[in-house]
Amino acid sequence: MQQDKKNPLNQINIEISDEVGEGIYSNLAIITHSPAEFIVDFVKMMPGVPKAKVKSRIILTPQHAKRLYKALKENVAKYEAIHGEIRDSEGEIPYNFPMPTAQA
Repeated sequence: MQQDKKNPLNQINIEISDEVGEGIYSNLAIITHSPAEFIVDFVKMMPGVPKAKVKSRIILTPQHAKRLYKALKENVAKYEAIHGEIRDSEGEIPYNFPMPTAQA
């Protein structure tokens, strides 16, 4: 978001706690929606563990969800311009890690 130097009302001061700043790892996002909101559940899947937990849930208005979509699209394009194309694993389940077989 570009700030307007002439209008201080267009500036925003955002603070983040140390705990939130550490972030939460997620390798799966589940998105659902209703007419009034989009719900994004961030999940952490672990190799060999058939059960996963939602680590964070974000609830967005449809307008904010669309702004997030546009911002993600723009940032992925910038990332790929620097680092190359991100390999899309469509059709693959990236969290289905192979596990060694048990031996007696």
